[in-house]
Amino acid sequence: MGALSSCQQPSGGGSPQKLQESPQPTGFGATFLGTQECSSRGKDFREVSCTSEKAYARVLVRYEGSRTTGPACPGPTDFVLYIAETTPALAEGANAAPDASATPSPVARGYACMRTLEPPHPGDPGKGGGPRTVVGDCVYNAGKGQVKETACDGAGETQPEFKVMTSVARRALCPPTTKLYVQLGGTKPVGCARRA
Repeated sequence: MGALSSCQQPSGGGSPQKLQESPQPTGFGATFLGTQECSSRGKDFREVSCTSEKAYARVLVRYEGSRTTGPACPGPTDFVLYIAETTPALAEGANAAPDASATPSPVARGYACMRTLEPPHPGDPGKGGGPRTVVGDCVYNAGKGQVKETACDGAGETQPEFKVMTSVARRALCPPTTKLYVQLGGTKPVGCARRA
């Protein structure tokens, strides 16, 4: 059986070439966790109908290939779901469950940028999570020249030290009040942060 895993980590680097993106919602079951489809929660994520009580998160966008060489997830992403090459066939219906007698079907290896259906949304600015650091997020010094996100309201395990106020193309464009430069990625890869 294939494996799915989730990961929350800041995204670094620039904007690599877009691999393959599902251009529009495909409907439950047409593509495994295609754009706008939903998954359950737990250790083993399953595709479920978005109207099911088991629905936990929706796919904002799904890419094939490796996340290290693929596009970054959009800003409101709460977590990233990595998709292996095979997954068990699912029965149709709102309460879909794996068919134990079915042979695993091939699924394109890739990753899905997920957003939970209900708050809290750790990927929102200042909430202390998500796979990317964005303007409005707070960070703390994690040592060795690295920073990590934490909730701006102080509700996280670590108190915020800096808040990313704006993003620019290069350091020289940050305002004079900038105390820390944070790597964000994208077309404005430098985050200008001040003391929180």
